[in-house]
Amino acid sequence: MMEHPGFGAQLASLLDHRGLGVQELADRAGLAVDEVRAVLAGESPGEKPLRRLASALGFHAVDLFILARLAVPDDMAPLDATAANWVTSTVTDAVRLPAAGRRELLRLIRSLPQEERRSSFAPKPLMPLDGSPGAWVIRMLQYRNLNWMGMAKTLAFVTPTYLSAATYGVIGSGRKELTPRLVTDFAALLGINASELATLTGVPLREMPPSPSPEAVDTAALLWEARRLSADQARYVSELAGSLRSRPRGTPLL
Repeated sequence: MMEHPGFGAQLASLLDHRGLGVQELADRAGLAVDEVRAVLAGESPGEKPLRRLASALGFHAVDLFILARLAVPDDMAPLDATAANWVTSTVTDAVRLPAAGRRELLRLIRSLPQEERRSSFAPKPLMPLDGSPGAWVIRMLQYRNLNWMGMAKTLAFVTPTYLSAATYGVIGSGRKELTPRLVTDFAALLGINASELATLTGVPLREMPPSPSPEAVDTAALLWEARRLSADQARYVSELAGSLRSRPRGTPLL
């Protein structure tokens, strides 16, 4: 089982991969250069600096919180864990739509009113809880409101990866190592550059992977935006996605 290298080491690897200097990162993030150097040296970043670093790096802040092994704030978590099944069915229907249909679904999700959070999001524990690369990426997918079955279905529909639902729990526990194929496919769903995810996880890619398919890019966006939906809203979107598949091309969603 790989030992967690520490967030500072991961950040340093990412900066090296991008050819980005410490001063430039500090300027982009609106932080003092000494603050960034302290994080690179192993100091745990606070919530505000980590949010700023995420914005400066073009990452979703929740992913950096997971990499830094810090508690994820409620405002970064899915609104309603019970929406998970509907979100999965939306994605599996959407991936079989033409690009225009996927864009319509994305616009619809973004247009729905924001409902109040009624409970804290508590992702399924990864047992044994560890700091393996598999745990990081599985936790990131959980914060896209995907459970084990959701991961299995979504990966199977969108990427070449076809695994049982239980296998994702095994990956999350560190008992199954990440492969270059898994890193590439996970990156597509997370909306993260595959070579950068490989750098962060320490899994070398044998060759530069091709760009994600348009379906994968749209799926990553749908998953991210659908985090803000309640179960009722997610069901509404899912039902529309299913009906859209059977409509003639060019028929508007609404």
